[in-house]
Amino acid sequence: MDFFHSFIGSFAKLFLKYLRSCVAELVSCVGWNTAEELYSCSDDHQIVKWNLLTSETSQIVKLPDDIYPIDLHWFPKSLGIKKQTQAESFVLTSSDGKFHLISKLGRVEKSVEAHCGAVLAGRWNYEGTALVTVGEDGQIKIWSKTGMLRSTLAQQGTPVYSVAWGPDSEKVLYTAGKQLIIKPLQPNAKVLQWSYALEKPNTGSIFNITWSIDGTQIAGACGNGHVVFAHVVEQRWEWKDFQVTLTKRRTMQVRNVLNDAVDLLEFRDRVIKASLNYAHLVVSTSLQCYVFSTKNWNTPLIFDLKEGTVSLILQAERHFLLVDGGGIYLYSYDGRFLSSPKFPGMRTDILNAQTVSLSNDTIAIKDKADEKIIFLFEASTGKPLGDGKLLSHKNEILEIALDQKGLTNDRKIAFIDKNRDLCITSVKRFGKEEQIIKLGTMVHTLAWSDTCNILCGLQDTRFTVWYYPNTVYVDRDILPKTLYERDASEFSKNPHIVSFVGNQVTIRRADGSLIHISISPYPAILHEYVSSSKWEDAVRLCRFVKEQTMWACLAAMAVANRDMTTAEIAYAAIGEIDKVQYINSIKNLPSKESKMAHILMFSGNIQEAEMVLLQAGLVYQAIQININLYNWERALELAVKYKTHVDTVLAYRQKFLETFGKQETNKRYLQYAEGLEIDWEKIKAKIEMEITKERERSSSSQPSKNIGLMH
Repeated sequence: MDFFHSFIGSFAKLFLKYLRSCVAELVSCVGWNTAEELYSCSDDHQIVKWNLLTSETSQIVKLPDDIYPIDLHWFPKSLGIKKQTQAESFVLTSSDGKFHLISKLGRVEKSVEAHCGAVLAGRWNYEGTALVTVGEDGQIKIWSKTGMLRSTLAQQGTPVYSVAWGPDSEKVLYTAGKQLIIKPLQPNAKVLQWSYALEKPNTGSIFNITWSIDGTQIAGACGNGHVVFAHVVEQRWEWKDFQVTLTKRRTMQVRNVLNDAVDLLEFRDRVIKASLNYAHLVVSTSLQCYVFSTKNWNTPLIFDLKEGTVSLILQAERHFLLVDGGGIYLYSYDGRFLSSPKFPGMRTDILNAQTVSLSNDTIAIKDKADEKIIFLFEASTGKPLGDGKLLSHKNEILEIALDQKGLTNDRKIAFIDKNRDLCITSVKRFGKEEQIIKLGTMVHTLAWSDTCNILCGLQDTRFTVWYYPNTVYVDRDILPKTLYERDASEFSKNPHIVSFVGNQVTIRRADGSLIHISISPYPAILHEYVSSSKWEDAVRLCRFVKEQTMWACLAAMAVANRDMTTAEIAYAAIGEIDKVQYINSIKNLPSKESKMAHILMFSGNIQEAEMVLLQAGLVYQAIQININLYNWERALELAVKYKTHVDTVLAYRQKFLETFGKQETNKRYLQYAEGLEIDWEKIKAKIEMEITKERERSSSSQPSKNIGLMH
């Protein structure tokens, strides 16, 4: 649905041309075999092949006189291991209630009794594993690849004239009077009504229409014996000050809205796909790829394509991605081929902007076979990222997006799952599995800013901006203070975020219209200051703006970058006094290892904090942080393992139980407490000795402070 809305919203009309059929009878159905080859059927029982490159027609076969064709659909190509450039067979529905499986050469392989009355339409799903048919009897039926009936999906009281599969092959769209109905293969169908464009060519009734494989051309079967062809024009792309419009099949107009300068771009072949972002326009035609710089529209870089059916173009700051029927290809803006990632069961025909994401260093692709999986690749090599582990989620994933700025080690990916939860995680794939954290609920669409790592999304009835999503890794308590929210009811139902450029977000409504939203420019400036370690400038900016959101973002950014002086100022500004006090205690710790460990604890990274202390030989301090957090099992485990401070752990455990009036029931504690007498004076002396040792080995001249004694 998102693809449909964005597609129809980007063009205003179709340019039509007519080709006279080699027959005089009514042409009832048409079907594309390739982007330049079409088959048609007519009431004189002929199947005719049309070549748009040469404008030639040829008869493939004459069907038996009792077969009056109504609809035609080719079996999906490029399935399985063997790569096909053309489909080898098609389904043909007819007025006698049957559908027929026919080879490319015109041989009828099988005929199946399907409906009472004419079979008005038949469509293969995208995998070629199922066929849906509809008929005059109002029934919608699902069939196997070989023509065996699987189920009757629905029953209408009137004839159903047309049907289509959803992109996931889990739902179908069919006509019902003046309505279009989307019905999943499971129950709970939803009903929608829409109408976007109307053309009335002088060709008599149009009995069948079909889009070409690349989605840029449409063909219609006409009642006066003509076949009508049309192609998309007035498709539009925008980026900052530039607006690009496809005015003809081979012509684009570029307008600079600041000075109203206009450039015309002429192409040798018809335009199939285009993308405008990061100061570059990338255009694919049926044979070549053109790369224009917004600084110079006169000298594009041009290179030949392996396959002309480019279905997707994605751009990042340093390079761009092309997807066609043969694979996924990454190129630099100077036309240099970089990589071509591959994975088992890869199907490029179903990839789109919601299931593929690109950043300067990473390519992310959602798996179709297991929709809980995301494949991650190094952009420069096309090899699996890190140790090759896949990103796995507990629920099916619907949409993915990589952040665009920052270092590779800090790269994050956000995604929406089937519960409409918005989650974020690191793309790093080394050792332990990275934590997946939920950012929001009921999120329907998302986008990262192209200038800094700010995330926006449409969340239920609100438009939400996460000014610093990494806050969830630092201090989840203040995450709500880092958000901007506004009412989203003006966007109507099913809106989609098209782009997030600078501080402007573009949203497409369900009717195809675009809405532009501007957000505050100050958070982006704050990101820039922090990335350059200009902490004083960041503090001055927050004091100038005087918004809690800015201070909360700065607090999280400062903790993430271990600048506790700035963090203290920012937390004080948002009234988090307890955290200010804790930060003060961190600043007075005797060693850098202890400071680092307590900063990690502040962010909730307990295991990492413990590891820092153990690697520095500060075993007692590692034991003490577990005691302070009441991690009694781990505290005793460390004491026993390193053969030190077992009595300290037992003493604090005993004091804890006495405070709550409880008896010891833990078998391990009972085992080690047997015959041991607690001597608090001795324990305190040992602790003071540990603190003195840490102070002596540290180069810090700051006065020490007791780091963990519980009173």
